Amino acid sequence: MSERKRPSAGDRARYLFDRSMSGGTIALIGWLALISLVIIVVAGVVLAVTRIAPEGAEPLDFMEAFWEALMRTLDAGTMGADAGWAFRIVMLVVTLAGIFLVSALIGVLSAGLEAKISELRKGRSRVLESGHTIILNWSPSIVNIVAELALANPKGRIVILADRDKVEMEDEIAAKTSKLGVDVICRSGDPCDLNDLAIVNPGAAKSIIVLAPDGEDPDSQVIKTILAITNGPARGTQPFQIVAEIREARNAELARTVGGAEVQLVLADDLISRILVQSTRQSGLSGVFTELLGFEGSEIYTAKIDALKGMTFGDALGAFDKGVLMGLCDDRQAVRLNPPMDTIIGEGDRAVVVADSQSAIRARPNKRAPVDEAAIRAHRAQSPSPKRILMLGWNRRGPAIAYELSRFVVAGSVLTVAADAPQFEAEAAALAGAYPNLSVAVKALDATRQAALSDLDVTSYDHVIVLGYTDSMGVQSADTRTLVTLLQLRKLSDAAGRHISVVSEMADARNRALAEVTRADDFVVSNQLVSLMLAQASENKYISAIFSELLDENGSEVYIRPASEYVAGDRPVTFDTIVEAARQRGEVAFGYKETVADRGARNMGGVVLNPPRHTARIYAATDSVVVLARG
Repeated sequence: MSERKRPSAGDRARYLFDRSMSGGTIALIGWLALISLVIIVVAGVVLAVTRIAPEGAEPLDFMEAFWEALMRTLDAGTMGADAGWAFRIVMLVVTLAGIFLVSALIGVLSAGLEAKISELRKGRSRVLESGHTIILNWSPSIVNIVAELALANPKGRIVILADRDKVEMEDEIAAKTSKLGVDVICRSGDPCDLNDLAIVNPGAAKSIIVLAPDGEDPDSQVIKTILAITNGPARGTQPFQIVAEIREARNAELARTVGGAEVQLVLADDLISRILVQSTRQSGLSGVFTELLGFEGSEIYTAKIDALKGMTFGDALGAFDKGVLMGLCDDRQAVRLNPPMDTIIGEGDRAVVVADSQSAIRARPNKRAPVDEAAIRAHRAQSPSPKRILMLGWNRRGPAIAYELSRFVVAGSVLTVAADAPQFEAEAAALAGAYPNLSVAVKALDATRQAALSDLDVTSYDHVIVLGYTDSMGVQSADTRTLVTLLQLRKLSDAAGRHISVVSEMADARNRALAEVTRADDFVVSNQLVSLMLAQASENKYISAIFSELLDENGSEVYIRPASEYVAGDRPVTFDTIVEAARQRGEVAFGYKETVADRGARNMGGVVLNPPRHTARIYAATDSVVVLARG
């Protein structure tokens, strides 16, 4: 075996030089500075030793010579006044070296600055904020969430971390939220990666929202992200407030196991399905839920009110000057909406209140508001009857909607599902015979064709639900098909001279204005509702439990009932009287719905929640009361 050749001194020098040059901008500047220093020192020594000086001047010592060389290195014009050829030649060499070195320095600084800007554009620098709201992953809901958080905290800061280009994220956010004035910071990275997650400083955040990203198996990404947050090395001493979007309810248990008490789950498909079914049963309910979930207007708050301690829940309903009491909850997030009226409010109970703001909640201890007892109507119970329901269109929420319908209808009810989506017949056929009180029929047809709808005899159904084809096509294309179907339903309704009760799912809130011309009874905007829920939950740790109780068929639900069932319509009455009329029936009244031609700028369909309690008005025969009641 031949002896291995040892590297020479020149090889080692070149290796060390190459390594130092790879150190980046700072290393290059260091080499340029060293070369400049060598040239200036050599020139100073030459002038000092040879005693070369400008013509007619005294010889220079080393320091003076060093200074003259330094000036000519930095500024080529300095040698213009030099006299004496020997001195000129030395200074010319120094100046030419200076021109080269300064030019190289400018190039290095320019390249370094460009590299730094490029690095910043990649969104990899660490965020040093505290008390901020973090949004992890990117989805179509993100713009609505940012807009809602801006209403809740106008001076707050929002940090977004997603596996997308930072500039693209900033441009999209700025284009749609520029008028809100909210400070949004975007960073690029994988939220499941601990190193990337540390960029947004999660340990100092006020709350963290984990979105379900687009793509296959989004729930697994959400669960991995929760795991990274709760087990990361950067967590602080305070518990996290995490809000996570889960698409499929079957994944909720695993997400709760991973996140524990630090996570609130928003089951997106479950939420939309329940609100869609509730809105089918009662026109206008989507406006109620949108108002409760949005930060504009009245929303749900929880507050510990000492004045209510020891009172019964029924007495506490009439003890509010501002705000409407809905229920109670405790520190374990156990929620009781519309509990029995004789429930005693204990030391650890918090009030669940619909109010304009947390500071606007005001209760009067041991004093109930005056009411007009003579105007209160006696309660008359009504028995439900079987319903015929038609579902047009199909997506992954179809089975959940059928299940929700089966929980509310009585025996003998019929659900007909008609659509032409891929895999529709195979998926919908599994619903047949699944529910003892609801028979399901499946028909494959194009619901945008008037002839197909005529064959279905749509005017014979009590309710029609129109779903978007969001699983098999883009949002705008799905909403376009929904709009065409709604227009066909309107034509058939006008031709038959009979009103059809229609509730439609829209994917994009911007298309709702176009859908208004179809005169559908209600619209459930799926992305908007999920966005509102996530934003609310990030500000209030009780919201997820409150809405879970609110949408549970075993608890109290929201109903919109004729005002004539509660009070007489021949005299003005205060909302306090409405509250008392509902209390006598074991219900909680927290708003009303008036029949108006103009839906207003906020498009709530005449829904007014938390109205002034002491202002009297006449409730017309077409007006309704919004109540919490047990079915």
